[in-house]
Amino acid sequence: MADFSTKVIKYLEANGKTKDELGPEFENPNVAIFDDGTGAIIKIWNADALGVARPTDEQLATYEATGNTHESNHIVRTTRKKSYGNIGDQLDEIFKDIDAWKTRIQAIKDANPKS
Repeated sequence: MADFSTKVIKYLEANGKTKDELGPEFENPNVAIFDDGTGAIIKIWNADALGVARPTDEQLATYEATGNTHESNHIVRTTRKKSYGNIGDQLDEIFKDIDAWKTRIQAIKDANPKS
């Protein structure tokens, strides 16, 4: 199940807004999500000023699949990044044997496919 905040972000993106447009995360945010243990809710919604109406629960539910894909791909990107290793070491590997580097990188991509 996609995280509530991921669905809110996907809703905003679908309405032409980026996470960066929401303001600082902790200082005067345009959107803030709160979870008291019983479930996440939108505590602050000032995105009306950005031209985006506050979403209903039904609207957010439509972003479940998109949110799941986003979260899954984030895990894949993180795993790949860790497996690729240090960029300096990769550049040295490319210099020494670019074909071996390509083979190694392709193996990492094959082992960690995106959705």
